[in-house]
Amino acid sequence: MAIDLKRRQAVMSRSRKLGHCVCNPRRPCPCEDLVLRNLCPCAGEKPPPVKGQVPLTRYVRKAGCASKIGQADLLRVLGNLPAMEDPRVLVGTAAGDDAGVYELDPDHLLVQTVDVFTPCVDDAYLFGQIAAANSVSDVYAMGGKPLTALSILGFPIDELDGSLMEALLRGGVDKMAEAGCPVVGGHSMNDEEVKCGFAVTGLVTRGNLLVRDRAQAGDELVLTKPLGTGMVAFAAQLGRVKKECLDEVGAWMAALNKDAAELMVRHGARACTDVTGYGLAGHLVTMARGSGLAASLDLARLPVFHAVEECVRADILPGAVDRNEAYSVAWVKPASPGAARCLPVLYDPQTSGGLLIAFPPGKAEGFVEELRSRGNQAAAVIGRFLPPGKEAPEGTLLVEGEGLGFLVGARDVILPSDEANKPPPVDVKALKEGKKKEEEEREAREEEPLECCPGGPPVFDDEERGPGKAPRNEEEEEKERIQVEKPKETTPSGEALSPETVEGKFMDFMAAANRGGRVSTETKKLVAVALAIANHCEPCLRSHLKSALAMGFTKEELDEVANQAIAFGGCTAQMFYKDVCRKLGI
Repeated sequence: MAIDLKRRQAVMSRSRKLGHCVCNPRRPCPCEDLVLRNLCPCAGEKPPPVKGQVPLTRYVRKAGCASKIGQADLLRVLGNLPAMEDPRVLVGTAAGDDAGVYELDPDHLLVQTVDVFTPCVDDAYLFGQIAAANSVSDVYAMGGKPLTALSILGFPIDELDGSLMEALLRGGVDKMAEAGCPVVGGHSMNDEEVKCGFAVTGLVTRGNLLVRDRAQAGDELVLTKPLGTGMVAFAAQLGRVKKECLDEVGAWMAALNKDAAELMVRHGARACTDVTGYGLAGHLVTMARGSGLAASLDLARLPVFHAVEECVRADILPGAVDRNEAYSVAWVKPASPGAARCLPVLYDPQTSGGLLIAFPPGKAEGFVEELRSRGNQAAAVIGRFLPPGKEAPEGTLLVEGEGLGFLVGARDVILPSDEANKPPPVDVKALKEGKKKEEEEREAREEEPLECCPGGPPVFDDEERGPGKAPRNEEEEEKERIQVEKPKETTPSGEALSPETVEGKFMDFMAAANRGGRVSTETKKLVAVALAIANHCEPCLRSHLKSALAMGFTKEELDEVANQAIAFGGCTAQMFYKDVCRKLGI
């Protein structure tokens, strides 16, 4: 885009007065954008937006539900909030369940939830679908039906093309329509990271309401989606996963829990939660503790993506695995070394995961069979709840089995590290031609005559005159002229010296000033570099930089010295130094 220098000048002038960037007080002026890309965001300058297929997972630090605050940190904060005293709030912050429940009348309850996270797949439309499916899942987990939704979006509109934002929202709207839940509005933010989610309002009859802490000893546990979405999303960020795997896992994340929610009520489910960012272990431990029970889990019956085995072997584990483990590890008891090796699967943060449902004994298999008849082949009975005892105190999760036995999806989909993110082959011929052309242009620039020290460094006019300000009068201009006019060189007797004599004396002074003495020649050379930058003298800076490099100084050392001058000269000195270095090719 075209740069408005006057606007940039005015903005940067304010930044210099404040000592930091006017649009972000945590950044210095000049900011990284100005130094590296010659763009001043505060002046409304931005690069052309990235268009076409953009891998969204590369634009976030933590993908999917791994971006959420850890369970231990969140509970510590929520524990300090006041208790909910409104009798119509049946489930609220203190309970910390999947969604809040508010009594409308004796028979009808309002279910409200909100969920926002970063991309877990690269495709914008698919991510919008996943964000919607994940947000509406909390309503399904309570046995409810979603009514309306509001979108919540963070998007770097200055960097990415608006068509990606449109595709993201379209995916969310389409998925909500599949759930029978219209999107009636929303809110967007210009954010550095892409984020998307929805606030959903649902309805449930009192008799169908399910919460997570009402399981009973002997109840059977069912999981309705395979585990491993966090690891696959992290592998995608690293460029280590094949496209067919990411597409397959993305389709599972975009699948609604609608059928499972309808069927679990019909089959007499007693308690339910959905498995998301805290991993299966975090959600199951919370479910067991809330119900005053322990639980056992059979690894051989646990539905897991094939890619997960490869991720565990290659240590492709997102940081949220460690945070989830820190919360749950005190309650998780592996029964064997084989079970212990599989624990990262239980801590893996899930995005738009399945429902974790407690059924009375004998009810779970019927639910699983009917759900599979609707196309969900990953649903499985994975364990049961136990009465607490000496070997398994309340909240304990016993992990049984020697390894994973129910693997879902494509095999051999994780790329070795040496095959990931390979750079494109270098065109050596084009590289040499480009370098030759750059050298010719640089030599041509160096041959251009430059006036040495032409009037000192440029100054931003912070008090720019305009309408309503007094014009400069002749007296002010005369004072400025007298201040900058140089006195004539004379002999002790008062006679004027010839220009040749003055030049000779100056050269003698320069030679003496640059000779080593109590201060070494090397130190004086660095001082000369700094002074040339501070005075914005391009010929001087070129000469001193070349001789400093010839003396053995590195570019890093020169940059460090330049920063001293820039600390005094500000952003204009920074831009001047960078420009001269660019012209010299250093």
